Amino acid sequence: MSEHTTTPPLSAEHVRTELKRFLEERTKTDWAADTDLFATGGVSSLFAMELVVHVEKTFGIAVEGPDLRIDNFRTVDAMTALVLRLAEAGSGE
Repeated sequence: MSEHTTTPPLSAEHVRTELKRFLEERTKTDWAADTDLFATGGVSSLFAMELVVHVEKTFGIAVEGPDLRIDNFRTVDAMTALVLRLAEAGSGE
């Protein structure tokens, strides 16, 4: 007999808080959720790859194909929406 535990769905608040924590830790800057991280020079395209890896590991999702667009990582809000959408799609499998 195996136990099946369900993970509660991610909340936008939880995802946003975790992403802001990671960004603040790595950049030493407090970011507003709607600030364009790239336009402000706050992060580089190389750092975007770190963001992808962090998002995948932290939230147990795979960011692939068309989702690997810089626009999905421009703001904390955009990343939050991406995480929630991919987590929802993954839970339906």
